[in-house]
Amino acid sequence: MHARRGRTGRPRRTRTLVALTLLASALAACGGGEDTSRPTLDWYNFPDDSGALQQAADRCSRASGGRYRISYHKLPRAADGQRQQLVRRLAAEDDSLDILGLDVTWAAEFAEARWIREWTGEAKRRATEGTLRVPLRTATWKGKLYAVPYNTNIQLLWYRADLVPTPPKTWSEMLTMSRELARRGEPHYVEIQGAQYEGLTVWFNSLVNSAGGSILDPGATGPSLGPPAVRAASIMRDLANSPAADPSLPNQMEDQNRLAMESGVAAFELNYPFVYPSMRSNNPRLFKDFRWAPYPRVDAGRPSRPTVGGIDLAVSAYSRHPGLAFEAALCLRNRENQLTAALEGGLPPTLRALYDEPAFMKQYPFSKEVLASLESASVRPLTPAYQNVSIAVSHTLSPPSEIDPESAVGTIGEQIDQALRSEGVIP
Repeated sequence: MHARRGRTGRPRRTRTLVALTLLASALAACGGGEDTSRPTLDWYNFPDDSGALQQAADRCSRASGGRYRISYHKLPRAADGQRQQLVRRLAAEDDSLDILGLDVTWAAEFAEARWIREWTGEAKRRATEGTLRVPLRTATWKGKLYAVPYNTNIQLLWYRADLVPTPPKTWSEMLTMSRELARRGEPHYVEIQGAQYEGLTVWFNSLVNSAGGSILDPGATGPSLGPPAVRAASIMRDLANSPAADPSLPNQMEDQNRLAMESGVAAFELNYPFVYPSMRSNNPRLFKDFRWAPYPRVDAGRPSRPTVGGIDLAVSAYSRHPGLAFEAALCLRNRENQLTAALEGGLPPTLRALYDEPAFMKQYPFSKEVLASLESASVRPLTPAYQNVSIAVSHTLSPPSEIDPESAVGTIGEQIDQALRSEGVIP
């Protein structure tokens, strides 16, 4: 072979080396399915300040035996920003997304858009085995599983035992206690989410379900509402126009509720378990009397049904490594990683067995109440149009002090009907 130059001006030896390099690259890419060169699985989830999510990614990367590496990417802090980023990239068929941390209200929308893959076979069996029933409902659409519950959340009633020796069982009892405390000149506010956002929808949904109703009909084809919704709206209005209402109620979210309770102006708070370690750190004096109880009932003879929260893990329809992504998602939410997320990140687990774990029970002295609440909890309306449903509810019921129950429920029903028929849809 002569080292004469071809038409490109390169020596034949150089061209041969280039060809061999390209051939080697092609062979490396042909592994009979998954890329054998230790692919990176990109996991997009909420921003975690505790380090629990990064620990989970590192553990699962090591446990894969070199078959994949998980790269944890932080989404924006606000839920709306998280959804917006994922929707834009999935609509563009971005194949750099593998595992998606979905808010519990997004599975139906993402499944209907065919942005996420269904869980079937052995992966589905492992995803459902030992998992709490209600969190699983948030990951299900039209009878099919589209995600695996990573963590969950539920509100309890938090109260001051120095002011209220016995916690109220119903909303009516709580308002009566608040009025009496106000009459005596003692702290008496009921801290709850009254701003025009998702928290207001959660409050309404919890009350409607606790009254025996639902926002949508069973098939999610139209509004249900009816007398339970009128009862729910009436409770919201009555609280907002009573001494129980914090003057900042129309602008309050979970963190403002926490701060108000820690400042000593409130007797009650409806909020998530994160308030417990916060009170312990920020106000040790009040912490010694800080107690918890189940979410208040609407009627004494009917159990309360607070709304479940949390994050579900889904596999992108455009992932280049779906098989590995399903495996990695199961690892990320396994027993060890859920326990770390609970102990270090304050996120209640979705695996039933962890509620009997001594380490969890020690850090969560209210674990029995959380578990009981989760087992009877309600879910937010399961529909691809959930964002529009939520906006219809929160806009109509804001501010709570101006609610006309019958009129407000009628308006919500009309707007939900339009949203489900894809009219007046808000992106």
